[in-house]
Amino acid sequence: MSTPTNIYGVEPYKETKGEEYMGEPMRKHFTKILSGWKQELMVSVDKTVDHMKEEAANSSDLADRASQEEEFALELRNRDRERKLIKKIDKTLQKIQNEEYGWCESCGIEIGLRRLEARPTADLCFDCNEIAEKKEKTVGKG
Repeated sequence: MSTPTNIYGVEPYKETKGEEYMGEPMRKHFTKILSGWKQELMVSVDKTVDHMKEEAANSSDLADRASQEEEFALELRNRDRERKLIKKIDKTLQKIQNEEYGWCESCGIEIGLRRLEARPTADLCFDCNEIAEKKEKTVGKG
């Protein structure tokens, strides 16, 4: 089994024996991860805006402009996804602050450290997430 590397500049959490789940040290750990992730996304958004400003002024050929507009549309869709992710990160940071982070919103059990490190904005445990995905697929096919 491979050892996880750092996540947004934060080393994987090392629990101490008898440590309380989602005590202050764990909450600080996930706050660092989420803040680093958010910062990375915001830098990406800024780079996109700068890139689009620079590129928009450079093209006079119609074919070039058309492909540039297609590229911009794709970038804007990606930035929109990132904007939604930033909102989800903010919501998760608020849950940490309110000491509501780390428990499944469906069944109430611990989501678990490793799952949260893999997906810091997770709000369902693995089993409830599987059920939700199966329901989504069933409803989606209808």
